[in-house]
Amino acid sequence: MSMHGGGAASGAKPELRVAFILMNHFTLIPVAGLVESLRFAADEFCSNRQIYCQWDWMTLDDLPVTASCGMRIAPTRSLSDLDGYDYVVLAGGLLDEALNAPEWLSVLLRTLLLNGKPIIALSSASFVLAEAGLLEGRRCAVHFTASDEFVNRYPHTEAIIDECFVDDGNIISCSGGTAIELAAMLIRRHCGAMRASRGLDYLLLDAKPASAAPSRSQPSLRRMFKSHFVERAIAYMREHLDTPRSLQALAEELGVQERKLHRAFIDSTKVTPAQFWRDLRLTHAKELLVNTDQHVTKIAKLTGFTDASHFTLWFRKTFHETPCSFRKRRRHVDSAFCSRPRSLASAGLS
Repeated sequence: MSMHGGGAASGAKPELRVAFILMNHFTLIPVAGLVESLRFAADEFCSNRQIYCQWDWMTLDDLPVTASCGMRIAPTRSLSDLDGYDYVVLAGGLLDEALNAPEWLSVLLRTLLLNGKPIIALSSASFVLAEAGLLEGRRCAVHFTASDEFVNRYPHTEAIIDECFVDDGNIISCSGGTAIELAAMLIRRHCGAMRASRGLDYLLLDAKPASAAPSRSQPSLRRMFKSHFVERAIAYMREHLDTPRSLQALAEELGVQERKLHRAFIDSTKVTPAQFWRDLRLTHAKELLVNTDQHVTKIAKLTGFTDASHFTLWFRKTFHETPCSFRKRRRHVDSAFCSRPRSLASAGLS
């Protein structure tokens, strides 16, 4: 099967970039469901252009790989080039392959997490992460046919068999199936609720009501960071996006020395507590700009900025455009998606 990675067309900056690492004998269905959902969100005209979403195929040895159904897929990029992606997806399949993954893959996964790169484990890839010691103390989606094996091997990981996927901080696990609900969550997070709903519509699936999707993502923080002080601090930050406080006040709230918290934060996240908190607030502001009609002044207040000017200053410094221009650009894209042809032929489904 010939598949292509692609650069963004028309100079548009992609809103979501995903690297797929395909293990030998990987399960095709969740990979196909995830990438097809990205395809519908990537190009308003369904011309298979990777404009707003981009993805690449990688393999462990940079050679073509065979899915469990016998389909062969050639990589579009070397595994040595993982910079610039929002997520790295590890696609597993046959259990023997996952249990005998090379040690260097475990090292790579640990390094990715240490550098703050979110990992998505599809199918048996959760076994690879567990073998690497990355799931201890976490929740993980596991297929019911492999749940006994998983629980016996990894008693300190909570195996979830009744959820399609589990978002546990920097690790998202999907037990199998089509992975379309997982894709909708990612698209909603990065491209907005309308685009996520639109993709579900094209795939003949019902979108969940907007109220079912929280405005802020609140994944578990267990064992995501080295220090429990950092985990507690981030949990506090997420609960108080509208009322940021000084490092001294935060340290007093947590009952820890200011210098100790600052040092632990730098060690775990590579940024200061103030920058991390501000980035959380700005990310939430982007969600509000895309998914609500609230005025910029109101959004500034909801995300803890003193006024619209202060908010605009930091938004421009971080995202290289003003909140108003970002909202206008995103809504222009959304309107193009709304007006695009709805025929099966245009959608590439005929």
